[in-house]
Amino acid sequence: MTLWSTAATAFKLALAHLHVLQLLAISVTVSLACLLGVVARQGRLQWLVEYLRQAPLYFLCMGLLSPLVYYLILLHAYTLLPAQQAQTINYTWAITLALLAVPVLGHRLTPRDWAAVALGYAGVVIIATEGQLLALRFSSLEGVLYALASTLVWAVFWLAGTRSRRDPVVSLALYFLVALVPVWVACVTLAGLPRSLSGLAPAVYVGMFEMGFTYVLWSTALRLSSSVSRVGNLIFLSPMLSLVFIASILKEPIHPATLVGLAFILPGIMLQQGSAAAGEDLHNA
Repeated sequence: MTLWSTAATAFKLALAHLHVLQLLAISVTVSLACLLGVVARQGRLQWLVEYLRQAPLYFLCMGLLSPLVYYLILLHAYTLLPAQQAQTINYTWAITLALLAVPVLGHRLTPRDWAAVALGYAGVVIIATEGQLLALRFSSLEGVLYALASTLVWAVFWLAGTRSRRDPVVSLALYFLVALVPVWVACVTLAGLPRSLSGLAPAVYVGMFEMGFTYVLWSTALRLSSSVSRVGNLIFLSPMLSLVFIASILKEPIHPATLVGLAFILPGIMLQQGSAAAGEDLHNA
């Protein structure tokens, strides 16, 4: 979770020198290399071919969703917003997921879910307006919309992925493999190759720890833990740690509205997770 907490800082450091597409191309390549290394160490390289033969369209769509579309939208939000705003708004993906599960999975929202939605998006408005609620003056409305759109794409990706019973690490490697050629074509065509090594180190870091190894560690923790909810609760440490890195490394002053907004968003996510856990317990009873 500490590694994910550094993502916002790494994004900003890389984007100070690289185009969004350049950062994405480099980080996807690095992440793919890391994931293939893990898959090879597990002796499951042949599974890549088997999975792709079983469901080529599924893996094509998933790879285009994430890493391609998701990170394009998210990174664009980071070019328009302060790191503290972009990363905090992005944490509302769990609430977006609850809303999306209504039409997709036929779930019904409980009063607890509605309270989570109200708290979460109230926090978004507080952060996006920097506390100027009555004036509704957004620091960057476009950036806020991109950050919210990223939560929608991630929620779609998450819902589609949870229905798969395939190995998560092998599947993730395939998503990045599918995205590799399109992202480099887009990079060379629209942004060109990077002209200097500036920004390379944070881009490699993003590939290794935001997109690569951290997902492997997370999926392993979920698989080995006796309580998925306890592992899931670690998400609440990440935003606060992220703000520490943003303030200390980027030297970005933390706006009081960010802390107030986070004080709304985190209880909203806790309510949503508690509701989901209660529903799962009832289903398993």
